[in-house]
Amino acid sequence: MTVSGLATYTAMQQQQNFDDLVDQHAGLVKRIAYHLMNRLPPNVQADDLIQAGMLGLLEASRNYDPTQGASFETYAGIRIRGAMLDEIRRSDWTPRSVHRKARMVAEAMREIENNEGRDARDVEVAEALGMSLEEYHQILRDSTGCRIFSLDELTAVSDGFPVARDGPADTPFDGLQKDAFKKALAEAIAGLPDRERLVIAMYYDDEMNLREIGHVLGVSESRVCQIHSQATLRLRSRLTDWLSLVHDEE
Repeated sequence: MTVSGLATYTAMQQQQNFDDLVDQHAGLVKRIAYHLMNRLPPNVQADDLIQAGMLGLLEASRNYDPTQGASFETYAGIRIRGAMLDEIRRSDWTPRSVHRKARMVAEAMREIENNEGRDARDVEVAEALGMSLEEYHQILRDSTGCRIFSLDELTAVSDGFPVARDGPADTPFDGLQKDAFKKALAEAIAGLPDRERLVIAMYYDDEMNLREIGHVLGVSESRVCQIHSQATLRLRSRLTDWLSLVHDEE
């Protein structure tokens, strides 16, 4: 076989491997899309997420390096989820008022917990914001689909700390920064009230949907939404310094 013939054959093999990876993992795109849909407003279309996820899968297929240690499914999952989150950020279906109110809740929680040295209670946050408990719970319900905070963004494809993205190699300082952030996030999750920590674990680790979590806890799906939102806003309040650092660097 000539050199040119060998190059052609190699290119054909690579293309075949590329096509096989895409075909084998197309179902992964749908699974991730519908998992994300559980926490997004009803006007978000699954097809839009799937389309973005397929682009992430194609990119993963082209750039996957098995010598880095991660399986292709793990690597592709990160890229697929990242592509979907990028699409959500670009579109941002959430009204600005929801973002603003959610930030107010996180700031109130932070101030109360700094002053009291314990978890902020619902009634305390509502009182600090000058609103009724029902108004506070409505903010939690509204922010369920809000993109201001996502554990997916802060771990697999975190703002400012991407696990696998093309570009210059990380410096030793970047690696230390990522490790320190992950440690801070783990500590913040471990410090959540028991029920909030359980909801976060079932939702993100066990990939249960809100209805399934409600069945386990013996509460309604809407109550699970409130617990999830309160947990993520509490984490946001406790990671304010990290989030400010990331936005300053962007």
